[in-house]
Amino acid sequence: MGTTGIYRIDLKNLFLSTTYNFDYLLDNDFFESVDGAEVRKGKLNVSLSVTRVSTFFEFDFQIRGEVTVICDRCLDELEIPVETTNRLCVTFGEMFTEISDEQIIVSAEEGFIDIDWYIYEFIALAIPLKHVHAIGDCNEVMASKLRELCVDVTDENDDTASGNSRRPVDPRWDALRDLLEGN
Repeated sequence: MGTTGIYRIDLKNLFLSTTYNFDYLLDNDFFESVDGAEVRKGKLNVSLSVTRVSTFFEFDFQIRGEVTVICDRCLDELEIPVETTNRLCVTFGEMFTEISDEQIIVSAEEGFIDIDWYIYEFIALAIPLKHVHAIGDCNEVMASKLRELCVDVTDENDDTASGNSRRPVDPRWDALRDLLEGN
């Protein structure tokens, strides 16, 4: 993970009881610089408000846009909308420590925080686990290859006289089918 300095916030220069607003436009360059495995492309808007309250800082992120990921089914690119709101609490301490997903201690001597990786994590966590195109939108060449390689799960008593040549079912599936049917 590389940091560009664009997403660095100097906490020492923020005044007490004041809210600061930061707006970022994330594009493919952002994802290349962060070098995360989940998302490689996208275009998102990030609105961040930072409020200094006594000895800690409240970071409120609002992220909205689209990311491009790989479809789990056909391996083509897939655009997924992202909309998320996240919070981060930052305090000063002796050294950098992540106490929890939402609480961080930053070195008081350094007095700054790079938020690029946190933004990336918020985006990655907002993406559904399953990345697939809508039915019929997958790459047809890949979809036909998958259909060709899939095991046809049919009942052994099916009439194959209709001319459909069906591959035999792996006998291990029969034991599972018996369990499901209560036999």
